[in-house]
Amino acid sequence: MVENREIFLKEKVSLLPDEPGVYRFLDEKGVVIYVGKAKNLKKRVSSYFVSSTNHSNKVRALVRNIADITHTVVPTEADALLLENNMIKSLQPKYNILLKDDKTYPWIVITAEEFPRAIQTRKIFRDGSQYFGPYSSVALQKNVLDLVQKLYFLRTCHHKLTEEKIRQGKFSPCLEFHIGNCKAPCVGNQSRKDYRESVRLAASVLRGNLREAEEFLTERMQEAAKVLNFEEAARYKQRIEMLQNYKSKSVIISPLYGDLDVFSLIMDENTAYCNFMHTAKGAIVNSYTIEMRLRMEESPTAVLTFAIMQICDNLSHRLSREVLVPFLPETEGFVNTKFSIPARGDKLKLLELSEKNCKLARIEKLKQIEKTDPERHADRIMEQMKRDLELDRQPRHIECFDNSNIQGNFPVSSCVVFRDGKPSKKDYRHFNIKTVKGIDDFASMKETLYRRYSRMLSENTPLPDLIVVDGGKGQLSSAYETLTELGLQHKIPIIGLAKRLEEVFYPGDSTPLYLDKSSETLKVLMHIRDEAHRFGITFHRNQRSRGFIVSELEQIPFLGKKSIEKLLRTFRTISSIKKASVEELSAVVGKKRAEAICTYFHHTEDQDTLN
Repeated sequence: MVENREIFLKEKVSLLPDEPGVYRFLDEKGVVIYVGKAKNLKKRVSSYFVSSTNHSNKVRALVRNIADITHTVVPTEADALLLENNMIKSLQPKYNILLKDDKTYPWIVITAEEFPRAIQTRKIFRDGSQYFGPYSSVALQKNVLDLVQKLYFLRTCHHKLTEEKIRQGKFSPCLEFHIGNCKAPCVGNQSRKDYRESVRLAASVLRGNLREAEEFLTERMQEAAKVLNFEEAARYKQRIEMLQNYKSKSVIISPLYGDLDVFSLIMDENTAYCNFMHTAKGAIVNSYTIEMRLRMEESPTAVLTFAIMQICDNLSHRLSREVLVPFLPETEGFVNTKFSIPARGDKLKLLELSEKNCKLARIEKLKQIEKTDPERHADRIMEQMKRDLELDRQPRHIECFDNSNIQGNFPVSSCVVFRDGKPSKKDYRHFNIKTVKGIDDFASMKETLYRRYSRMLSENTPLPDLIVVDGGKGQLSSAYETLTELGLQHKIPIIGLAKRLEEVFYPGDSTPLYLDKSSETLKVLMHIRDEAHRFGITFHRNQRSRGFIVSELEQIPFLGKKSIEKLLRTFRTISSIKKASVEELSAVVGKKRAEAICTYFHHTEDQDTLN
């Protein structure tokens, strides 16, 4: 039992992504016993299962009780810290000691005043102020606040500034004005309009929109440089550099949206994955993904509706008033809930993050199947390729061809073979082009396919289920003509894969098929195309190198083709032949030819020295 548990956990760890996130350890009853954050989930979780000699007693006890591992991916390490904090508070895991208090994370607020200030806070009030955060630490919050102050010179005083009081002269400039950190709106040195524009730009930076601020500062820098005010231009440049080096916290959404639920769904032929996220005051406080086996051809709407109800039941969760979804479920059974499909902004980012976790759950499951049940994995990919490429059978045996030459010299062609979506290197073949003169890829393709499939027909060898030609319509047409000559045009499907946009062409059809860039079908086609190119280039390089050697040896008197072949078999390279003694050469090609070789190379070296 222990051995099975260790194997199961090792497989779980091997499937974790190299991304930031939060991991949860569960015991045999499915209870979360530990929540942790990680900059790299795979590396962090792996560290628990290496040699335990350096582990504390607590960690060893924790590892002994782990029965399962779940995780949630987030955009940044700061998000991981915030999500960890919220999960520890809500789940109260047995082995977590820190973060169990009710301490709240810090925010930055732009106050709802006539001359707003940017200040720190841990409490949120619905008073018209703008809140940004939460931040993962006070230090990070202070750094961000300091950046905003230096960029836009917002006031830090506690005066209740109004235009009326400023006109009455009730204030005087403070030290911040004298040291250049404030423009002193309190005495009318900065207009309310200009000050509120600075506040607007500061809020834009706090939301993560740095482009507008950068454009504003760049424009001011250029204006200063035009009038030769280089000191002022340098100050603007320094502020631009500060902006570019700004390491922002992650704002998931505005806390003023209130609580939100998020559901995303992806579906395969027989399986669906649904991810749920719950946010409170702008931070993710829960995340959960379920896998569902589809027994019939259920609609996405029906599946999403079922998934929402199942997740709420599993977690004893009551839906928030607003729920973000990729498309509307069947809403009749949900009371006091508004379903929204976000099109832009923070809510869309939140939905995209949920979808990312959904896709990662699917990838991990597929990797697990690939390890534990490779036949099932191959069956699934073959069936997917059959559907995507509109074939009448699964492409279990695929062959791909590629040509290589340099200005018509040493033309070669390669054929690589994939079986069940994987390379079968023992079946790879290469061809020296014999009948084509100069550069003619189309004629080279025709010769290669004719030689390949006429031989397979004569030897009664099983034909492939699919032929892939590296190239567009031209190469495909040449290859299809060859199949037609051999009477195979209706027996073997053939496609062309163009490099530029990864377009798939069919014979006689000028409109290409565009596959999803993330589809496994395209990945297999690109893999076989790249493998054909690699194999062809390697063979061409060897042939070219051998051709140059033969060309030079042919200049030596008394050396014919047989003597050259003997030399290459024995010494392999020109360098080795040059270094060989007369006796060593004589043993291969005789004394007369050996002396001619030594004379030739010594003479050549003398000429090189003179030149």
